[in-house]
Amino acid sequence: MPDEVVVLGAGMVGTCTALELTLRGHSVTLVDRSPIGRETSYGNAGVIQREAVEPYTFPRDLKALMRAALGHGLDINYHFTGLLAALPQLVRYWRNSAPSQHRRISREYAGLIEHVTDEHGRYIALARAEDLVRRKGLRLMYRTESAFEDAVAHAERLNQEYGIAFDALDSHDMALAEPSLRRSVAGAVHWVQSWSVSDPGALVERYVKAFQRRGGHFLRADAVALRERSVGWEARLDGGILHARHVVVALGPWSDALIRPLGYRLPLFVKRGYHRHYVGGDGVLVPTLDAERGYVMSSQRRGLRITTGAEIARIDAQPTPRQLAGAEAEARELLSLGIPVEDEPWIGARPCCADMKPVIGRAHRHRGLWFNFGHGHHGFTLGPAGARLLADLIESKQPYTEAKAFSPSRFA
Repeated sequence: MPDEVVVLGAGMVGTCTALELTLRGHSVTLVDRSPIGRETSYGNAGVIQREAVEPYTFPRDLKALMRAALGHGLDINYHFTGLLAALPQLVRYWRNSAPSQHRRISREYAGLIEHVTDEHGRYIALARAEDLVRRKGLRLMYRTESAFEDAVAHAERLNQEYGIAFDALDSHDMALAEPSLRRSVAGAVHWVQSWSVSDPGALVERYVKAFQRRGGHFLRADAVALRERSVGWEARLDGGILHARHVVVALGPWSDALIRPLGYRLPLFVKRGYHRHYVGGDGVLVPTLDAERGYVMSSQRRGLRITTGAEIARIDAQPTPRQLAGAEAEARELLSLGIPVEDEPWIGARPCCADMKPVIGRAHRHRGLWFNFGHGHHGFTLGPAGARLLADLIESKQPYTEAKAFSPSRFA
């Protein structure tokens, strides 16, 4: 066959899948309608989150639910039509966020997260991308003493259960660590094992170049449909047809539209997010989540990037950057922010699954069809680790970490 594997989607997840399979000797074509790494993988905070062993839960206490419903705060926004469309998945998300369920899910999730820096490190070396990487951690900053104390207690538990290293920085420590801060804060939890990059899209581009140097092919096209053949698959593109023994769907939030005609109904939904860069002001030395406000500040090549939380909306709905406007106002209390680089904020969509885990493995209704999507907030983090797992499965090898918890068959 002309191509042994076709990988659909050239974000972080699809690119890493293509690179891993090429490193193992497979003939791979990587396909995307957009320039490399310009969708979800471009717009994140640029953090490789080694500390993220527990996925983000749906609010469960009444106060938090009312706060979200009334639109108070910056961490969550929603469109009513998008909320209705996603309601069945959000109900499942809420149920899976119950403490007993979340503990089980977190133990499974940690099996991937524990490998993220090692796997990214392998790719960073191959891609000659050390200039983009900063191994300085991630800070979760708190404005009130009570929230800071709760965060330290939570960090201590993660350290005991998962071995995640952290430093607790009080108000004085933070003033020394981030001299650009214009006001005092209660403190911060500094997750010291996490990494960050100065340009997330550029890191994906470097990974693609490493893929191409090893014989991989990139094709700019839109995947329209998939058709099973007697041997292998036919991928119909807007500019032609590709044939392959295996097809990997790694289209992030657009995956659902491609697999539904094949009979797959997975509990997927979209969380949109926004960012903007600011220049001429101060930056931060370490990526910082303003935890009680719900946005991230990270110094990047184009300036200080402010990245928002979650917006529940249809993927093609008109932008409503209320969260970003609020985050900018909050950030100006902390820093001399400077002026916006972009005329309009960037907007993107995160592909989320109701059980907070990605979908990685063989499509249970077909042979030779593989899924790698649904990573939520952590596609950038999990790209290489998930790619290694999927490559093990495609080659029928013993997976290097637990695979069953991420299999599409869990929804069969």
